[in-house]
Amino acid sequence: MEKKITIQATRFDPEKDRAPRLQTYEIPFSDQSMVVLDALNYIKAHVDGSLSYRWSCRMGICGSCGMMVNGTPKLTCNAFVRDYWPRPIVVNPLSNFPVVRDLVIDIEDFMRKLKSIKPWIIRKQDLPLGAGEHRQTTAQIDDFRQFSQCINCMLCYAACPVYGLNDEFLGPAAIALARRYNLDSRDQGTRERLPVIAHSEGIWECSFVGECSVVCPKGVDPAKAIQQTKLDTTMRFVLPYGNRE
Repeated sequence: MEKKITIQATRFDPEKDRAPRLQTYEIPFSDQSMVVLDALNYIKAHVDGSLSYRWSCRMGICGSCGMMVNGTPKLTCNAFVRDYWPRPIVVNPLSNFPVVRDLVIDIEDFMRKLKSIKPWIIRKQDLPLGAGEHRQTTAQIDDFRQFSQCINCMLCYAACPVYGLNDEFLGPAAIALARRYNLDSRDQGTRERLPVIAHSEGIWECSFVGECSVVCPKGVDPAKAIQQTKLDTTMRFVLPYGNRE
């Protein structure tokens, strides 16, 4: 007898619906490599073409397919159906974000916060043209490597209770990204980022629950980035001005 899996997905059209609702689908489950994104794609292709959600690479690289799977922020391309079967799988849009439609969230606030920390290498003085590259040692790269692995999937924002209560909080991914550039030996932009990350809605808003680091699919530790930045910022205020970087 063919195995089935029950998928319950949030449906919401702001132009028609007063509130979100769950719609239940029962689909075949015969492939042990099937992931939740595959299930959604099956529904879209064979059952209900009106279901809306984001996805792209299907390889855990692009960060597009983040959703709540049975209450936990997950990349649906990495969430295997076999780990949930025979229980129903409930798929909701990521928590703490406005919903555009069904499983699609509004990412405008997230993108604004990423841009605000100037996520690029800032140089006050650069090498003369033709003088060569800004070389780095392996140790210098290791300083910021883990923070550079972020794929902007926003799972950390969905898991963060602080962001859930205050959407003005800069948030885990943005602060981790700022940390990535502040630790880069080629960068000279720490002072430019400081007013944003050391703001009352920046690092000081974090209460160090740590769920952001737990749910990260790439092993980034935003909680560590935030606590390290708190320490560095405090030291900058304590040290004499001439000793600050």
